[in-house]
Amino acid sequence: MTAQLIDGVALSKQVRADVARRAAASTARGVKPGLAVVLVGDNPASAVYVRNKVKACEEVGFHSVLEKYEATMTEAELLARVDALNKDPAIHGILVQLPLPKHIDDHKVIEAISPAKDVDGFHVSSAGALMVGEAGFKACTPYGCMKMLEAIGMADLRGKHAVVIGRSNIVGKPMALMLLAANATVTICHSGTADLRAMTRQADVVVAAVGKRNVLTADMVKPGAVVIDVGMNRNDEGKLCGDVDFDGVKEVAGWITPVPGGVGPMTITMLLVNTMESAERA
Repeated sequence: MTAQLIDGVALSKQVRADVARRAAASTARGVKPGLAVVLVGDNPASAVYVRNKVKACEEVGFHSVLEKYEATMTEAELLARVDALNKDPAIHGILVQLPLPKHIDDHKVIEAISPAKDVDGFHVSSAGALMVGEAGFKACTPYGCMKMLEAIGMADLRGKHAVVIGRSNIVGKPMALMLLAANATVTICHSGTADLRAMTRQADVVVAAVGKRNVLTADMVKPGAVVIDVGMNRNDEGKLCGDVDFDGVKEVAGWITPVPGGVGPMTITMLLVNTMESAERA
C-alpha cells in the first residue's frame, strides 16, 4: 500500500480563493482586511517568512503593512508600536515575527497584542478560548493541520486515537487541543518518550512536530494511519525534509503530508483566514 498525499499546495489554493472572495465582499462593504507584520532584526529565515506573508496578503486583496526595525529596537519601542497598531482601525490582524532579539521578551510582546487582532493565535486569551471551546483565533500551523484532516473526511475523529510528537506551545499543545475538540483521544509525546514506537503504533493519526529528522519511521506507524509532518529540516544533501522518514512511511500509512508542499503552505493560509475573520467581526 502506498499512502495518498495530502496536497497542502492544492488545498491552500482552494482556501485562499474563498478568502479572496470574502475579502472582496468585505471591501465592498467598506472594510478592507488589514494585516500588519512587524519584523525586528535581520534574521534571514524570518525575512523570507515575512515576505511570503505580505505577498499572500496582496494576492487575496488585503491591505498589508510591513514594519521593519533594526535589532537595536528597544522592548519599550516595540510595545509602543504594538499599542499603536492595536488602536488602528485599518488593521485587523497583528503579527510580530518570532524570534525577537534576545533583549526583548517574546511573551510580553505577544501578550501586548489585542486578543481581537491576535491572528497568530499565540495570546493567552486565544489559548484559553481554545481550551474551553469558545470562539478565538487558532494557532495557524495546527489549524492548517486540522484543515487538512477535514479535507480527507476526518473532521470528526470520534473513536480515533491521535498522537502528537512535540510539546511546544506553538504547535504541540494547541494541536492536541484541536484534536480533542474533534473528539479524538489524544496522547502527547516527544522525541525522548520511552518506547515512542508503542505509542505511535496505536495511533490512527500521528502529527510529528519535533524538528528532528526521521523521528517517525515506517516500523512506528500503524498500517493505514494518517501522518502529518510539521517538521522543517535539511537532509545530508541540503534539501528540505520533515520529521518523518517519508519514503519508508508512505509505504505503510494511508495518508501522508509531503515536505515541502504539505503543512507549510497551509500555515500562511490560515493566517489569512484568521485575519479575514477578524475583519468580518469589525
